[in-house]
Amino acid sequence: MNINETQKFQFGMNRDDQIHSILTAVYAALEEKGYNPVSQMVGYLLSGDPTYITSHNNARALITKVERDELLEVLVKSYVK
Repeated sequence: MNINETQKFQFGMNRDDQIHSILTAVYAALEEKGYNPVSQMVGYLLSGDPTYITSHNNARALITKVERDELLEVLVKSYVK
């Protein structure tokens, strides 16, 4: 390694795994509350309005920790795999 290069450390999950975990938890919370999780999440992704996501099980706080473009990137990568 060159002395001018920045060393990158990662602890625990990588970012895609964290986002996947958040999406899974939000999906489950929406389902538990009787919502259509896909419709609610699409509404959130398109509008940016967090009220599409229930506060049940802290789902709204979880999903707002991730930028919408990051969510979409992980979803697309997962879909094309």
